Amino acid sequence: MEVSRQRVLVVIQLSGGNDYLNCIIPYGDPRYHDARQNIRIEEDQAIPLDNGYGVNPGMRLFKEIYDKGKVAIVHGVGYPKPVRSHFRSMDIWHTAVPSEVGKQGWLGQATRLLDPSGSNPVTAVNFGQGLPRALVSPGVPVASVGNLEDYGLLTGVVGLEQRARALNAFSRMYTPTIGSSSVMDYLGTTGLDALKGAEILKEAPRTYSSNVEYANNAIAKSLKDVAQVHFADLGTRIFYTIHGGFDTHTNEVAIQHVLWNELSGALHAFYDDLAEHGQGEEVVVLVFSEFGRRVLDNGTGTDHGSGGVAFVIGHKVEGGHYSEYPSLHPADLVEGDLAYNFDFRGLYTDLLEDWLNLEATDIVGGKFEKIAPFITHT
Repeated sequence: MEVSRQRVLVVIQLSGGNDYLNCIIPYGDPRYHDARQNIRIEEDQAIPLDNGYGVNPGMRLFKEIYDKGKVAIVHGVGYPKPVRSHFRSMDIWHTAVPSEVGKQGWLGQATRLLDPSGSNPVTAVNFGQGLPRALVSPGVPVASVGNLEDYGLLTGVVGLEQRARALNAFSRMYTPTIGSSSVMDYLGTTGLDALKGAEILKEAPRTYSSNVEYANNAIAKSLKDVAQVHFADLGTRIFYTIHGGFDTHTNEVAIQHVLWNELSGALHAFYDDLAEHGQGEEVVVLVFSEFGRRVLDNGTGTDHGSGGVAFVIGHKVEGGHYSEYPSLHPADLVEGDLAYNFDFRGLYTDLLEDWLNLEATDIVGGKFEKIAPFITHT
């Protein structure tokens, strides 16, 4: 069967605030050593990268992808007047509105542009509990899946005839609500979209076959689910999943090592899977966190900071360093935090305009400098 070659975006949210300094480690800078008296990662522990940096010891398989030239490291990512609240900062990233509480998710709006009629309830799919605000926009159907293997409404009903009757009743329950009010319209449409999405997505595991083995952890399972749905050619253009928790106030070195080891292995397996199926060219992954962490450690961990790091990964990515690593000089810090030097809305503009071929201005609220990480020649 001819596979779809539409471009796909996979977003991985690192919840809790990934520590930039112990992720991309400036071990050649003496100020790093001074600031991290208790939890610094020494040069002989870090995995050498380039330009005087190393990566966290848990990122060995991630480094292998980087060595192939397929990882763009975006330094100093943030937004004006940074806040240290998980909820507010994540809301800003989800809606691309730093100045006030945003009303629509940036990916929800992108989904509307990709499927204006809302005809495909799996144009965007979230793997995880709940629905991230990034995917929420009025009238936009999004499927949210906890476990793809048993996803589907009323899967416990025995017998095809019984299940058909139950699903028909479910449909009748939601249909009368449409047209009665804006709230009921939303609930009714959402219920029917969930029904349609469940019926579509349940086919993905049945057709999936791969020689790649994914590890037994949550992020590996989510990326395996992404692969299954992508290979099923269901028209899904945006995938979202969450990996956590990076809120490393205590025991940071051990926790961050484990989390990055899991993510690195999951990404490595995912790209091996894409390569085996000949579908790596059309997939790009964005990895981001709501903020970095403070420069000074607190003894065994770090507290909430600002400027952070993001990654864009894929076969069509021109790997390397983008933007600049923020200065650790005390005069350049902002209230003890790394200063941001690249607005995340510019990164969103790259992804929307140069990857998904969508107009970004209305979604991100203006024009922003881009990093242009994608290969434009063949």
